[in-house]
Amino acid sequence: MPYKGKYIRNKDDSYRISRSKIEDFMKCPRCFYLDRVLGIAKPSSPPFNLNIAVDHLLKLEFDEYRRQGIPHPMMTANGIDAIPFSHECMDQWRENFVGVQHLHPETNLLVFGAVDDLWVNPAGELIVVDYKATSKDKEVSLDDDWQVAYKRQMEIYQWLLRKNGFAVSDTGYFVYCNGKKDRPAFNGVLEFDIKVIPYTGDSAWVDGTILDIKNCLDSDCIPDYTDGCEFCKVQGKLMELASQGE
Repeated sequence: MPYKGKYIRNKDDSYRISRSKIEDFMKCPRCFYLDRVLGIAKPSSPPFNLNIAVDHLLKLEFDEYRRQGIPHPMMTANGIDAIPFSHECMDQWRENFVGVQHLHPETNLLVFGAVDDLWVNPAGELIVVDYKATSKDKEVSLDDDWQVAYKRQMEIYQWLLRKNGFAVSDTGYFVYCNGKKDRPAFNGVLEFDIKVIPYTGDSAWVDGTILDIKNCLDSDCIPDYTDGCEFCKVQGKLMELASQGE
């Protein structure tokens, strides 16, 4: 039976690792180890409820075209030859804490992640689609360094779907919604510019990273501090203050 929470070494049951926990490991193995092995989690951020609302409404909108089996006008306008993918597991794949799952045999880690949407092209290849919402003055793109997390997110979804036996296109799309701030008044309406951004993924890194995660979980040693990790800086300061009080 798969389990979650703190990792228990030498347990026969598989251990659940979410897409977001893989990203935590990529950003800082030390913080990941403290969280998963020692139960010392980073402070959680507040929910982005407006983003959640945009996600929900986009899903409802694309689901209508999914039922009809025809392209969404957004797809046609961007020259994307595809339709929303229809499958009996679609709701499960989009459900948080369930998602698309794969038991990694070499590590006994159950990897999972919830997709926003899937399209399918005439060749029968699934196209991973991720919704993003923001409000910024400049045009949205994937050019900022921190957005590598978005790219890894899509690549993990592509990897999971391939592990479930699906043909998957290397090219996925971000449906990026940018809230307009140049309107004369709110009037109960928030308008968005929507840009569909293609991204060619490469999931070759995922298997090796899962092996690294397993080694990290089984280690007796806490990983070193990670340069640039704000939480590591806080930890270091607290440890310094604690040592001064001894």
